[in-house]
Amino acid sequence: MANSRFSIGIDLGTTNCALAYIDSLKESEFAEILSLPQIVQPGVYEERKLLPSFLYLPQKGEFQNGALNLPWREEKLFAVGEFAKTHGALVPTHLVSSAKSWLCHTAVNRRDKILPWKASTDSNKVSPLEASTLYLKHLVDSWNAKFESTDSQLKLEKQDVVLTVPASFDADARDFTMEAAKEAGFKKVSLLEEPQAAFYSWLLANKDNWRDQVQEGDVILVIDVGGGTSDFTLIAAESDQGNLFLNRLAVGEHILLGGDNMDLALAYELSRQLGTTNIKLDLAQMVALSHACRTAKEKLLADKEL
Repeated sequence: MANSRFSIGIDLGTTNCALAYIDSLKESEFAEILSLPQIVQPGVYEERKLLPSFLYLPQKGEFQNGALNLPWREEKLFAVGEFAKTHGALVPTHLVSSAKSWLCHTAVNRRDKILPWKASTDSNKVSPLEASTLYLKHLVDSWNAKFESTDSQLKLEKQDVVLTVPASFDADARDFTMEAAKEAGFKKVSLLEEPQAAFYSWLLANKDNWRDQVQEGDVILVIDVGGGTSDFTLIAAESDQGNLFLNRLAVGEHILLGGDNMDLALAYELSRQLGTTNIKLDLAQMVALSHACRTAKEKLLADKEL
């Protein structure tokens, strides 16, 4: 297979997905971020830098025909991204979220149609593997809609792709991630641990002086607190014949602790406060409250004046 023109990096996140790329025909060493078309309200799509990792499975007849269509596909029966996130928070029994956390959950069969979790048996459901595949397929379609029309050799399936995963993902979770990528159409894909990717980004940002900041014998702790997991990686600065190089020493055990847990903690605290007024929330209301807490949290943390 011919060398690819683009080098592509994908963050398949618990909360958001993103795609960055470098064009070998350009001199810049910094990656560009691909804008991702997605439904923002029925019948309307916009391009966003992030694709929220949410999948909405509508009720029969909930939307008019074509309301969830995107440029590359008609008669879509689901929504991925911003609208799935915002509308699904109002109808949580039809919303798939945190598929990445389920993908590494050893207590369930990752191929079983279990999501949305605890939704009624007559609802549409998908497996964690299927949800992850749909997110990645959306990225493939977004890329091809932009590049393939000018040259079929530029389609994503023919490019080199690096897909990040938590360092603490076990072999099964990595295999499921690779399977989702293959099902989405990826042909030339490899995995990179997320803390290492973050550290490589730091090295690039400090390419002129990182050796002044890191000395032989130093041990660097990289902490990555994401939407579903907290990842810890130790990297040692070592020397070989006078040349400084970096060696990954260890990674922390898998910890399902991240932004999702913060949202749940806030929701349970609010539920406890409501309980003092004799208001009891059912499961669907608790899920909706958790999504509302996430929205409030994101707005507060994004406000630089606070």
